[in-house]
Amino acid sequence: MNSTGIDAIAFYVPQLYVSMDNLAEARGISAEKLKRGLGLQKMAVPNIGEDAATFAANALLNLITQNNIDPNEIGRVYLGTESAVDGSKPTATYAVEIVEKELSQTYGERSFKNCDILDMTFACVGAVDALHNSLDWVKQDINRKAVVIASDLSKYDINSTGEYTQGAGAVAVLVSHNPSVLSIDKTWGIASKSEGDFFKPRRTYKKSELLKSVLTELKIDASKEAIKTFIESTSSGFWSDRNELVEVFKEEPVFDGQFSNACYADRITEALEHFDNQKNTDFVTEWNQIVFHLPYAYHGRRIIFDNWLKWIKETPTYNALIEEVGKPEVTDTKTWQKSAYKSKLYSAFISDNITAGELASSEIGNMYTASIFMSLLSYLSNSFNNLKEISGKKVGLIGYGSGSKSKVFEGVVQDNWTSKMKDIKLFEYLENRTSITVKTYEKIHTSKLESPVVEASKIALNYIEKEDTNYGLRRYKVNKK
Repeated sequence: MNSTGIDAIAFYVPQLYVSMDNLAEARGISAEKLKRGLGLQKMAVPNIGEDAATFAANALLNLITQNNIDPNEIGRVYLGTESAVDGSKPTATYAVEIVEKELSQTYGERSFKNCDILDMTFACVGAVDALHNSLDWVKQDINRKAVVIASDLSKYDINSTGEYTQGAGAVAVLVSHNPSVLSIDKTWGIASKSEGDFFKPRRTYKKSELLKSVLTELKIDASKEAIKTFIESTSSGFWSDRNELVEVFKEEPVFDGQFSNACYADRITEALEHFDNQKNTDFVTEWNQIVFHLPYAYHGRRIIFDNWLKWIKETPTYNALIEEVGKPEVTDTKTWQKSAYKSKLYSAFISDNITAGELASSEIGNMYTASIFMSLLSYLSNSFNNLKEISGKKVGLIGYGSGSKSKVFEGVVQDNWTSKMKDIKLFEYLENRTSITVKTYEKIHTSKLESPVVEASKIALNYIEKEDTNYGLRRYKVNKK
C-alpha cells in the first residue's frame, strides 16, 4: 500500500545555552519551580550571526548530507517560521541559496533550480501548515519529494514571564512516498478562530515626538519650529525620511499567557473533536504517543488533561480514578481535578504516552514552529537510544499556533525508522553544548555583542548590505572547519 509521510529528519540547535539554575538565580525566582513545575532545564541561545535563516540552512544541510539526498530530486522547500528575516523575500530563499552553493561540487550548480521555495507563517503552527500542504502535493505524483523546515527564534523581553521559556533552532524533514520514518494518515482535525493571544504588531512612532523626546532629554530647543527646521535641513538618512511615522519591528511579542493557554486548550479540543468526527478514535488506547507543540516542556501534559478526563469518562479507567482519588465534588471541582491530575493513573499516562516527547524541549526551550517537530524527534531519539521497538506504533500530533489555530493528525512509525536515526545523535549533541553566563546571554539578547561567543556554526550570517540598491540584503557564509 502506497503511503506518504516523513522519510528522514534532521535538526539544528545553537551551541549556546543558559541553565535554568543560573537564570532563576539572576531573576530571584525558584529554579525548582521552573524545573519541576514546567520541565525547564536549559534555554538555547543563538550565537552572534545566527538567525532563522541560518538555523534552517544548517538543518537542511544536515538533512541532505546525513541521508544522501540529491537536492535535484526535491520539488519544494517550504519553511514554517514566525522569525522571518525579511518582510518580502522569503527566509527560505536565504537558506536554500547558501546550501545550494555548498552542495554545488557534489550535485552541480543550481541544484534547487526547479524547486518551489516558500515561507508559511501562522505563529507556531506554520510549519505544520507547510507539512500539511506538502503532503497533499507529494500525494499527486509518486516521484515527488518535498522538504519541510521549521525554524524559529523564541524571544521575550528580559524579566518578562515568558523569558525562561525561550529557545531556538530548526528541524527539517523529507516528505515522500513510502516513508521510512512516519506514515501520515489523510485525516486532519482543524480548528480556527481569530484571537489576540499572542502577536507581533508593526509598531509605529511619530518621528517628531521621538525627536522631541531626544531634544528634551538633551535640554535643547524642542519647539515645533526647531523640530521642523531640523528635519527639513538634516542630511541624516533616518531623520530626513519624509514619512512622519517610524515603523519598528520587534521579535518580542505582545502576549497574554493565561489567555493564550485558554486559546490553546479550546482550539486543540475543537480540532480533536473535528478529527474524531471524521475518524472515530479512542485517543487513549489508539495513540501510543502524543506529540505536542510545546511552549514549555510540560505544557502538553497540562493542556491535554481535561481531554483525557473526557476520553476515559465511560471506561473502567474512570472507575479506577474514582477509586484512587474519590468522586468529584460538585462544590469543589478544582480541588478534585488537582487530585486527579496528580493521580497515579494520569502519571502513568504521562509516562507512557507523553514524556519521551518532552525530553528535548527541557534542554532547548520553545522553538515555536519547530517545537512539535522536535517533540517528534525527541520521541524517536529516546526510543532509538533505549532500544525501544516502536515500529507500528501510532503517534498523535497536536499542533497549535496563536492567533489562533490547531491542527491534529496522526502517523504510524515505519519498520525502517531506525535506519534514519543513527546519525542524528540529538541528546549527545544537546549534552555537549556550551554554557554561557546570564550576563553574556543578556548582551546577546540586547545586541551588545558583535563577535560570536564560540566558533560560529557551519552556516552563519556574513554581513548585511549597506548600498542603496540592496540595503538590508543579508549575505551568509559557510565556515570551513
